Amino acid sequence: MARIVSLLPSTTETAVALGLEGDLVGRSHECDIPASVRALPAVTAPKLNIEARSAEIDSQVKQLVREGLSVYRVDAELLRELKPDVILTQTQCEVCAATPEDLDDALRDWIGNRPRVVAVEPNTLDDVLDDIERIGAGCGVPERGHELRTQVRVAIYQISHAAGLSGAAPRVACLEWLDPAMGCGNWIPELIERAGGRSVAGQTGQHAEWTSVAALAELDPDIVLLSPCGFDLARTRAELPALQAQPGWSELGAVQNGRVFLLDGFAHMTRPGPRIAESLELLAEIFHPGQFEYGRRGGGWEPL
Repeated sequence: MARIVSLLPSTTETAVALGLEGDLVGRSHECDIPASVRALPAVTAPKLNIEARSAEIDSQVKQLVREGLSVYRVDAELLRELKPDVILTQTQCEVCAATPEDLDDALRDWIGNRPRVVAVEPNTLDDVLDDIERIGAGCGVPERGHELRTQVRVAIYQISHAAGLSGAAPRVACLEWLDPAMGCGNWIPELIERAGGRSVAGQTGQHAEWTSVAALAELDPDIVLLSPCGFDLARTRAELPALQAQPGWSELGAVQNGRVFLLDGFAHMTRPGPRIAESLELLAEIFHPGQFEYGRRGGGWEPL
């Protein structure tokens, strides 16, 4: 089997789901599921203060990008010591995780056979499924990749079919950053639709776009989901004051009707991997209370 370094939480989860945990020799600083992978050496680190408030993180990221710098640091020396045959990374977002460009310096002076770089780009739900198969093939287990893709696809279909029979579809606005506000994109609007909702603040297959409370007021969604990228429930709740302080927040219909929900974006919504059906389950619970009960409340989501 191949020696694998995974630079993305979702690709690490996929490798484990493919039965390759024993072949993993390195991970990103964010890879934490399953808990056992935390024992692996981390070969990446952020160049910004990830403990800062949302607005400061946004400012730091924008400054790095303006200067043409990467948001992440790859430990080239450690990477060479690990001698991976395969490196799993992504090309979808330069601020979400390390990209092939971030690996250039580490691989430039590589001695011996260069590792194979397998990059995922999950812009849509079909891409998420295709990436599972791509990782399987890249790691030398194509049959397992095909089988896992089929399993996840069937799980998605079953939940989607049931949600489609649940009556009227609520209009949903999902925010993947709070200060400044950013509407969701890529595969998230499609998840919303498949869970029996209608996404009004993002387009499937398109990157997230900046928005505002004033723009949300014009959209007048029935439900507002707060799912900041990389934040768990506790961190999201801590960031709420910046959003609630914006003019017009308390007048939103979803706020007045108690239909604002916090999601664990880090563990669920921004993990386009084999647990994507779990993301669909928690959305179905929120959109159709009393009709779906998957046990996700309190872990994957909670009301404001």
